[in-house]
Amino acid sequence: MTTCRECPRLVAWREEVAAIKRASYAEDSYWGRPVPGFGDPAARLLILGLAPAAHGANRTGRMFTGDRSGEWLFGALHRAGYANQPTSVSADDGLTLADVWITAGVRCAPPANKPTPGERDTCVTRWLLPEVALLTRLRVVVALGQFAWDVAWRDLGGRGPRPRFGHAAVVPLEGAGLQWLVGSYHVSQQNTFTGKLTEPMLDAVFAQARALTA
Repeated sequence: MTTCRECPRLVAWREEVAAIKRASYAEDSYWGRPVPGFGDPAARLLILGLAPAAHGANRTGRMFTGDRSGEWLFGALHRAGYANQPTSVSADDGLTLADVWITAGVRCAPPANKPTPGERDTCVTRWLLPEVALLTRLRVVVALGQFAWDVAWRDLGGRGPRPRFGHAAVVPLEGAGLQWLVGSYHVSQQNTFTGKLTEPMLDAVFAQARALTA
């Protein structure tokens, strides 16, 4: 997966970011490739994001690692008992996950954080669906944001008209062992800085997910 060059626009962007770098990370060696999912292979909970952040996972090579979004996500996972530590700064920082797998609908950092429909469809077909098929104990998907909610509903077992996305929304799934889709506002700075998403709100989502996998 990490050698995929299927989407020319994404390949060009991820490599440009890795070459030019952000000034604060000028000394870092950027990953600059597709970012694989990671976590517990026996997970019952799947966390689905949008795509790697240009200077987060595209730099570190691990989903939600090395940026403010990851600080929020792993802080919540630690409080919920899914992670052994509340931080995720590098791919070799000792983080381990229990009963949770983290992935994204698109595996390369997209310009303006907006993949095209074609890029989404290619990545879902080539990488997300085979990945989920290997995670045979999955029961619940927590979708971080509208994009992930739409991918989960369309490709991971939704039936009928797509339900409206909302924070803490819960709808049933019918695919590959998956039973429930739970919505959460994305852990982006746009949401956390403005108070649209608070720590108690995020904690409630993972408490809900825990109950649904019990």
